[in-house]
Amino acid sequence: MTDAATEPDKITGPTPDNALRAADRADEGPVLAADGTPLKQSLNRALRAQKLRALALIAPLLIFVLVSFIAPIGDMLFRSVENQIVSETLPRTVRALADYDAASEEVPSDEVFEAAYYDLFYAAERKEHTRLGSRLNYEMTGASSMFRKSGRGVDDIGEVYQDQFEDLDANWDEARPWAELMGDPDWIAAQEAWDGEGDMPEFELRSDIAEVLPRAANSYEIFARYMQSEEGDSPLEEEPWSVVHTALYQDLSTGDVSGYDGPRAEMLQAADELVATPEFETISFRDGFEEIDEDWVEPEIWRTIKTYSPAFTSGYFLNSVDMQKTPDGPALRDEDERIYGLLFQRTMFMSLVITFSCILLGYPIAYLLSNLPSSKANLLMILVLLPFWTSLLVRTSAWKVMLQQQGVINDVLVWLGMVADDGRLVMINNQFGTIVAMTHILLPFMILPMYSVMSTIPPSYVRAAKSLGATNWTSFWRVYFPQSVPGIGAGSILVFILSIGYYITPEIVGGTSGIFISNRIAYHISSSLNWGLAAALGTILLVVVLALYWAYDRIVGIDNVKLGG
Repeated sequence: MTDAATEPDKITGPTPDNALRAADRADEGPVLAADGTPLKQSLNRALRAQKLRALALIAPLLIFVLVSFIAPIGDMLFRSVENQIVSETLPRTVRALADYDAASEEVPSDEVFEAAYYDLFYAAERKEHTRLGSRLNYEMTGASSMFRKSGRGVDDIGEVYQDQFEDLDANWDEARPWAELMGDPDWIAAQEAWDGEGDMPEFELRSDIAEVLPRAANSYEIFARYMQSEEGDSPLEEEPWSVVHTALYQDLSTGDVSGYDGPRAEMLQAADELVATPEFETISFRDGFEEIDEDWVEPEIWRTIKTYSPAFTSGYFLNSVDMQKTPDGPALRDEDERIYGLLFQRTMFMSLVITFSCILLGYPIAYLLSNLPSSKANLLMILVLLPFWTSLLVRTSAWKVMLQQQGVINDVLVWLGMVADDGRLVMINNQFGTIVAMTHILLPFMILPMYSVMSTIPPSYVRAAKSLGATNWTSFWRVYFPQSVPGIGAGSILVFILSIGYYITPEIVGGTSGIFISNRIAYHISSSLNWGLAAALGTILLVVVLALYWAYDRIVGIDNVKLGG
């Protein structure tokens, strides 16, 4: 029978439940703390302060993880799909190519060549065309040199018009007449009054000039603001680019300036009359590009620009799995160009071989250490940890000396008569060399987790099994080994994840057949500078590791993995 005095609702003493009930009774008023504030408010304030203190304690670690781990991974994921360079460097060309059929074998229209001329000229002035060429060179061999050549050659198209206007009137190659023709009078006055202190007055077009000369006004405005912001020069003192003369020719040939009566009207109308004469020399944009490089009149370059014009692309990931973007959709690359699938398979296979090698070599050592007296175990543990005190590069180089055909191992085998002097074993610059060197380097990472688990297994369990009639093998296999499996699991995960990310050791001893996918990632980061492809390869490798980790958790259970205790 329950004592009424002990039932929660019958206790009349000061308990937390009664205090909360009292706080909820509006008619009795809120329970107050010692400082006179309501108890609930005081408790909430104390909890908030406690949470803030806890957050302040972990904030340095949290910031460190975000900056050094989460942010780089996020940047890698972004770079694997980012592709703004094409649309930002060739904005007019991308818009002009919107209706172009990339699957056709035709060269795009003259409007596309015109847009490409202006885009390439401005990009060349900003030194951005080489970066674009390097990006497109990943997809089309020769694009890099083509864009470098075009950056120098587009100026020749504009010089056709610049020379004729200059021959007509030398003022067309001077800075001041152009500034008076294009610039707002108030800006000209402010620019003349500027004494070099503070920011230069930003260039402003005259209100009516964009209607009379739309292309020339736009080109001159780009020129003037570039001179001010990038070069720090005054447009009143710098003659315009040749592209401005090209734009002037286009405006005069298609528009009517007879009604213009603003500054430099006579000079402009004389130029208009010159353009209307049959003797005025012109060049089409298509012909100008063909003179620069004949590949410009082939559909491949325009197909590549069109295919990779979106701001985000799957092209890097397709390249990572030996595929490519085409006008008809993703397609496999030619068989002799498929290298990444082979590298991924080799990386997974060799990492598994290295992991199993470390298990086979490390388990007996960990078993011996865990069953020896502590004084002897500590001495042997020093030998296990000794490789950590030696440079990774030194250890790898030592294996290169040991394994080469004129190395120590081959010399010993020849001396023992096991191999002929002209039949020395090839153990370096192949998969065997990589497996041997990496097994030696990663073996301590397998021994330590297994030893930490084995050292916690009570010896009495094995003795009890033997006392019940079990043989040495049965007692080991049925009693001892199952308890050591968590250590094997922890060491296997550690060694496998470390091995698939190694690139120094395979680079030194692996040759062409023993390198990992990580070596290719390092190459694209440091040599080819194809960071997008490197990021895509790294992302795929990360996904593979997470998938294997998930599979391991489903099969073995990550809760069964421990480092001891």
